[in-house]
Amino acid sequence: MDLSNPACVLITGASGAIGAALAREYATAGRMLILHGRDAARLQLLARQCEAQGARVRTLELDLRDGQAAVGMLRECSGTHPVDLAIVNAGVTSAIGNGEEVENFSRCRDLLMVNLDGALATVAAVLPDMRRRGRGQIALMSSLAAYYGMSVTPTYCASKAALKAYGEALRAWLASQGVAVSVVMPGFIESAMSTSLSIPKPFMMRPERAARLIRRALARNRARIAFPFPASWGAWWLSVLPPDLSGLILRRLGY
Repeated sequence: MDLSNPACVLITGASGAIGAALAREYATAGRMLILHGRDAARLQLLARQCEAQGARVRTLELDLRDGQAAVGMLRECSGTHPVDLAIVNAGVTSAIGNGEEVENFSRCRDLLMVNLDGALATVAAVLPDMRRRGRGQIALMSSLAAYYGMSVTPTYCASKAALKAYGEALRAWLASQGVAVSVVMPGFIESAMSTSLSIPKPFMMRPERAARLIRRALARNRARIAFPFPASWGAWWLSVLPPDLSGLILRRLGY
């Protein structure tokens, strides 16, 4: 299976910074892009940009919090345009500010419905056809926050840790069936999501650079795509050090 030239690419969360950059990165002559997003105006503008680069585009403005509806619509899309690469990117964040503001159940549930349930629905929609064809690739957008939970974003970190574990399990299960799975773990990317967090953001990366890195790593079927290196190396150490020491380091760093 040639992972470097997928004929049809599905990207959820394409109206966000990294999703839009990925769409433009994959927009080439003759390629089919299925772009999902919540911001209709930004999604239509992105579609025109990708079409100008030669791609064919179908846009979806479905709410991933409605899992059954999402599965139905995405499965219908993959029936018409068999998905070679599904980039499961849609996500939101939530912060608890100064540590005194509680993440209430409603806020936590809403975040998990997008970040986790929406991702599971996307995989459930495209995976049956990939398995039947014996080829395909799934990229799950996790985060370096999956390595160790930060006190400022508890539920967000939990959702990304779940995606990391889910992707690793899927990769092991599907490898013999011709379906490749990668877990993408970016650090801070210049975006509205990052701007909303009042914490230090070291090694911040432009979404265009991140998209190029992700595309190249997916073409090589990398199991884990964690970047930028200094941040990913530090985050990995937080996961293996004694928890109290990791917590002390994060507090000293302003998290």
